[in-house]
Amino acid sequence: MPRLLQLLSGWPLGLLHPIGALLGWLAYLLSPTYRRRLMAHARHAGLGTRQAWGAVGHAGKMVGELPLMWGRPRDEAFGARVQWRHPEVVEQALAEGKGLLLLTPHLGCFEVTAQAYAERFGAHQPITALYRPAKQAWLAEVMKDSRSRPGMLTSPATLGGVRQMLRALKSGQTVGLLPDQVPPEGMGVWAPFFGRPAYTMTMAAKLVAQTRCAVVLLRGERLGTLARWRRGCDYVVHAQRVAPETEAVLAAGDAAQSAAAINQLMESLIMQAPEQYLWGYNRYKGPRAEILTSGAAQPGPAADPPKGQP
Repeated sequence: MPRLLQLLSGWPLGLLHPIGALLGWLAYLLSPTYRRRLMAHARHAGLGTRQAWGAVGHAGKMVGELPLMWGRPRDEAFGARVQWRHPEVVEQALAEGKGLLLLTPHLGCFEVTAQAYAERFGAHQPITALYRPAKQAWLAEVMKDSRSRPGMLTSPATLGGVRQMLRALKSGQTVGLLPDQVPPEGMGVWAPFFGRPAYTMTMAAKLVAQTRCAVVLLRGERLGTLARWRRGCDYVVHAQRVAPETEAVLAAGDAAQSAAAINQLMESLIMQAPEQYLWGYNRYKGPRAEILTSGAAQPGPAADPPKGQP
């Protein structure tokens, strides 16, 4: 499989994206569960049918572009394929010298954001990106190798990984998280997400509370064929600084308030390009116990969903 990824990484996105979109539609048509969940989540957030169908294609394009994200040589830069919008937001946050937390939802090409940051800023300020290792050994190895690039380190979603991120922030470095994924039991709280209770990680807020780091939102916009031709690039990374009052809420350390604030940030970012969000992701499921240390599960309170939550 790694050899296949390397081979496909040289294919143009004009070919990879249509293949991926086809795979996305096949998954949508062949899986009633996936289809119902995607449409229900999209409609609950206020999307129309056309936008929801657009999300079907974009979910497939995410798979189609993985060879470019994971399979290209470690020293091969994106270069002009990625443009930045408001990079000064990141530059100003880095200049504060107190550590930087980058938050990115499962929106657009979220794989491109950390790599683009590492390429532009990593020589001065490397990034440590949190990831959840895949269950399949070969895939876990591919993910680890592909995400370890110049200026970019990876940290598994374990207690040791959390400590690694804390050390990075305390030393003034950068950390990247996807805060809209369901965390393991005991590592989150229930908070509203598009009006429904969703089990939300508390890790991001704890990092802010313990380090007083700056917080920036990143969004990796995936461009269509016409937009790529007009702009001369494949992706646009948008940077947005979190408002001081929101940073203050996160730094205060209240789990419920900070989780709600994180979800509001993610909602605002998602609605900038709602057709590129992974609405088929089972965001509202309950957490599961995971082994976070060798031989022991991380203890935590029971995480039953609030009343009315399936």
